[in-house]
Amino acid sequence: MKTKLRDLATYYKPYLGLFLSDMFFAIVGAGITLVIPLLVRYITNHVINMPGEEAFTLIMKLGVAMIGLVLLEAFCNFYIAYYGHIMGAKIEHDMRNEIFGHFQKLSFAFYDNQKVGHLLSRITSDLFDISELLHHGPEDLSISVIKFVGAFSILAVVNWKLALVALIFVPFLIVYAIYFNRKMKQAFVNNRARIADINSQIEDSLSGIRVVKSFGNEETEMKKFKAGNARFVDAKKKSYQYMGAYNSGMNALTTMITVAVMVAGALLITGGEMPVGDLVTFLLYINNLTEPVKKLVNFTEQFQNGYSGYVRFQEMMSIAPDIQDRPGAICQEQVKGDIVFRDVSFRYEEHEEQVLSHVDLDVKAGEYIALVGSSGAGKTTLCSLIPRFYDVSDGAITLDGVDIRDICLDDLRKHVGIVQQDVYLFAGTIMENIRYGRPGATDEEVLRAAKLANAHEFIMNMEEDYDTDIGQRGVKLSGGQKQRLSIARVFLKNPPVLIFDEATSALDNESEKVVQDSLEKLAKNRTTFVIAHRLSTIRNAQRILVLTEDGIAEQGTHEELLAAGGVYAGLYQMQFK
Repeated sequence: MKTKLRDLATYYKPYLGLFLSDMFFAIVGAGITLVIPLLVRYITNHVINMPGEEAFTLIMKLGVAMIGLVLLEAFCNFYIAYYGHIMGAKIEHDMRNEIFGHFQKLSFAFYDNQKVGHLLSRITSDLFDISELLHHGPEDLSISVIKFVGAFSILAVVNWKLALVALIFVPFLIVYAIYFNRKMKQAFVNNRARIADINSQIEDSLSGIRVVKSFGNEETEMKKFKAGNARFVDAKKKSYQYMGAYNSGMNALTTMITVAVMVAGALLITGGEMPVGDLVTFLLYINNLTEPVKKLVNFTEQFQNGYSGYVRFQEMMSIAPDIQDRPGAICQEQVKGDIVFRDVSFRYEEHEEQVLSHVDLDVKAGEYIALVGSSGAGKTTLCSLIPRFYDVSDGAITLDGVDIRDICLDDLRKHVGIVQQDVYLFAGTIMENIRYGRPGATDEEVLRAAKLANAHEFIMNMEEDYDTDIGQRGVKLSGGQKQRLSIARVFLKNPPVLIFDEATSALDNESEKVVQDSLEKLAKNRTTFVIAHRLSTIRNAQRILVLTEDGIAEQGTHEELLAAGGVYAGLYQMQFK
């Protein structure tokens, strides 16, 4: 825990000046609250016994001084509330950049086992709680310690017997706090897990809202959500039970201090051991003695939230990207596109069976390769290894004779363009989505890419042509239109290696023809891998690879494979029977 808190403290470093000024004004404000009751004691014990005119003048001066102190305290409170929160927001900003950047480095293997809602909670609620702890934690602790120690020291000087009466209750406060702190810690961890589940459920349901409505399953989704929401309430009940016991017990104990001091003080006054003015001073300081305790009540909740959030933050940051540049990786800005698979094997997890086993393949620059085979044979997996979405388990893949693991990852992926069946378009305009292929491209280059992808005509018929907002994931476009935008994106990227992953399998015949023309145009003079279920779309491939569970079973042209009467011929006859 000490190590984690030390690591957490490093986030103050860029804002050390702001942090120190925040702490300075917090200390000044706490000091002022200790000074004012002393002035009141001086007035009640001494000034009121002076001659009238002298007392009046001194009271007015002390009154002005106290007003000045109150205004200074108000400024201190404003400073720590405003600039302290600004510091917290900046730290939250830095941590959010850090974890989002880390998410960008993690491979597909990581996202295969994660829910988006859980990841979203790491970036939002967790970081907010951490920033609240970093802002309020040090100042609340400092203010509490200064007020408690200062108030008790002054009370001990005023009347040590009465101070001891107040001190008797402190051990009970400490034991009570430690016990319920431990109880609340686990409860808050459970709360975070439940809210992450809810976020994931909401994201899943809203992302698939069209599927939900098409099956009329709104009630089913509502039941699933209510179940998760009920589990969240159950977890909250436990934490609130502990919190309620904590707050009520602490408030009762602090009130008992006031009662005990009143009774003991009254007895001392009646015995002539203490003036009434000192009891008034005691009652004023009791607030400074008990307020820190109440502030610590809030701090304990903040600490549990913030610390458990930071533990989750560190858990995520400690996941090392399993795909990253090797030491000494080279930059390869220009490539021809020769790709060789050397005895490549691959499995997704250590305990799983191999998806690809001892695959050897030599693809020349500019060659058009088609991959066919039954579902699960490893076609998409084989292509996913080229841009290193996953790394090979055994063997090696080379690009222009260089092991792809020895090429800078950014350079490698710049050389590979992918057109998938499930097109992902971002919320925004058509122009923004095409330009995603090369963010620095000019408008003219975007238009040229759209024309090459046979997309310019339908774009110009849109309400605001290239500035048309296409909605979340391009819901305002047809399947063929979305696919042509994704092709335009790759045209703009202009990579030497292409992967078409069943890019036309979800389209109608008319859209398929237009998209197929765009793909053929894009593939010209580029090393191209086409994954296809519709065999009619790959008749012109220079080489067709037939993948089975045993690897590459056959390869050749369309005519050669039909004449061989093997697996490909069987697939073809089945599809065109």
